[in-house]
Amino acid sequence: MNPTENINHDAVLRARVALLESGTVPVRRQVAAYRVLVQVSPLAYLPPLAVALFGYSREEFTHRPAIALALRAESVAAARRMCALEPERTQLLLTSLIHYREQLALMDRPGELAAVEAEMTALVQSGGGRLSVRWDTNGR
Repeated sequence: MNPTENINHDAVLRARVALLESGTVPVRRQVAAYRVLVQVSPLAYLPPLAVALFGYSREEFTHRPAIALALRAESVAAARRMCALEPERTQLLLTSLIHYREQLALMDRPGELAAVEAEMTALVQSGGGRLSVRWDTNGR
């Protein structure tokens, strides 16, 4: 079976057009587009997906912490997948974990918080990143 057989090419085209629209693309539409485009080109679209998911959680769901947490967990999952493809991209994962930890702390979830902090510590100690919450345009 050809790997592209399961891809909805119309959806991919719509996603690319949405990102190319003039003006500022709302973060909700960015997330939707990146979710589609990750299927076609994960190396190119996992970092912007991780960044957009965090922005979406912060901009539209601060009043709904469970949804914000789920979006940040999805951001971490995208960053983990990116690290599996390119192991030197650990700063993306570390930044995603920092934002996820922030939401866990706001929701008072100490058990999950401890696990995230342990993962962050392991990443930093392995030389895989620095504790920083700054996103740049490449998700690094």
